[in-house]
Amino acid sequence: MIKSFLTCVIIILMIFPSPAPAQQHDLRKSIQDIIRASGENVAVAIMGLEDKDTLSVNGRIHCPMQSVYKLPLGMAVLKQVDLGKLSLDQKIHITKKDLLPNTWSPLQKKYPEGNVDVPLSEILMYTVSQSDNSGCDILFRLLGGPSNVEKYIHSLGVRGMAIATTEEEMHGDWNVQFSNWSEPVAMVQLLQLVHEDEVLSPSSNDFLLKLMTETTTGPNRIKGLLPKDAKVAHKTGTSGPNEEGVTAAINDAGIVTLPNGKHYAIAVFMLNSRSDPKKLEAVIAAIAKSAWDHYSR
Repeated sequence: MIKSFLTCVIIILMIFPSPAPAQQHDLRKSIQDIIRASGENVAVAIMGLEDKDTLSVNGRIHCPMQSVYKLPLGMAVLKQVDLGKLSLDQKIHITKKDLLPNTWSPLQKKYPEGNVDVPLSEILMYTVSQSDNSGCDILFRLLGGPSNVEKYIHSLGVRGMAIATTEEEMHGDWNVQFSNWSEPVAMVQLLQLVHEDEVLSPSSNDFLLKLMTETTTGPNRIKGLLPKDAKVAHKTGTSGPNEEGVTAAINDAGIVTLPNGKHYAIAVFMLNSRSDPKKLEAVIAAIAKSAWDHYSR
């Protein structure tokens, strides 16, 4: 898998090398050229979080989020913790029915028979850091459904995002995933709120960033071409291919900390592709590296 990813990266960078700092390439042109060379449908938004330097390419497209929507879900849960309505220590009873079959769920592997009480903090860890689909739907039920999460996100002023359905519903019908969408610019706006610690208590915000930094999925996306010790707090989203071989979404969105102590938020959504997912991940990696080079100058 690693060799295949590196092959994709080499091909992309041969077509369009990452800009050297001395060349002072314009970031927008760099990204546009990477997208053009890839031949893929790509939507991007990036913001320098200290100076609010923002750009987007196809940034207002409604992109299916897939599991990226577990980030706003996590925020909504932690807001209820801040309000005293939930507690990270409280135990949530999980039945076997709560553990979705035939889906990505490390939680289900740990507790295959259910009938167990699990701390809310652990369910959040599985859902955000490991993108657990069973944990996701348990949290949605805890909050009264996806619509309540959407209302909370909209109340923050982030309007370019829709959260309408559960993981179970998405797994039942290919088209349902398109009901959960975000504009890249809206996702970057949400990441800005997380970075600036504006909507959650400091302890909840720190916990969320910890979960995002410990994300285990998508190591070859935003992080793919960055230094091994680069700090990236992110959330991925992935759609499997349909019967026609079309992958609806290969996504990553997060906050990158630069060597100079500054940060940038980035959201890259790959849309409706027939290509090998490793190629799509390599495109995300090349765009994130271009931003790294730009903001590190």
